Amino acid sequence: MPSNEISPGLVVQNLPDALRLSHYKLIAFDMDSTLINIECIDEIADAVGRKAQVAAITEAAMRGEITDFKDSLRRRLALLQGVTEADLHAVKTERLRLNPGATALVSACKQAGLKVLLVSGGFTYFASYVCELLGIDFMRSNALQIENGALTGALVQQAWGDICDGAEKRRTLLEVASLLNIRPDQCIAVGDGANDLPMMGAAGLSVAFHAKPAVREQAQVAINEGGLDRLLDVLKV
Repeated sequence: MPSNEISPGLVVQNLPDALRLSHYKLIAFDMDSTLINIECIDEIADAVGRKAQVAAITEAAMRGEITDFKDSLRRRLALLQGVTEADLHAVKTERLRLNPGATALVSACKQAGLKVLLVSGGFTYFASYVCELLGIDFMRSNALQIENGALTGALVQQAWGDICDGAEKRRTLLEVASLLNIRPDQCIAVGDGANDLPMMGAAGLSVAFHAKPAVREQAQVAINEGGLDRLLDVLKV
């Protein structure tokens, strides 16, 4: 079935039959550039004058040109050594904003009975804040190692591992679904970068939001203009 632009900037392809929001039980969101307006790691780097270096690696990873996300993240983290907690706080309060439609979409999902998961290759420092803002049920992200009020350039080992990459995003989606007795086809996955493709491929409905070309091509719903709540134009509440 060919791609179908059902309204300006909203493309659908290969949609499943059940197109009511209430058919789904779990929605998983990427964070950076999906739920929020920034790539946190790029903005943190800006605090130490290394944004261009870090952003170049981020962009290459998002496009899928650097296929080892863990390697790309470690390379970027090393450039963040010495960034202070005050710098992190400034990024959170001055630069981080929810993307348009995020609140409306999450609210609609919760009203329809869906559980909400944030699963991010970004950082818990910001993810926890976003979860509070939106009332998100579950979260998995990377924990920055902080010693004496500054970043060490490393991550904290967590019970599930140390780096949440594309494979871990997929595993987390399926794990949370399994614990809640939810089938994969009852899950929605929303993202914008190459490392979101594994979880998008495992979900019953894949949604690309202002995404990289490779992600738009594979997603069943591509929101290329407007806010996240445009998904509600496809999934009737």
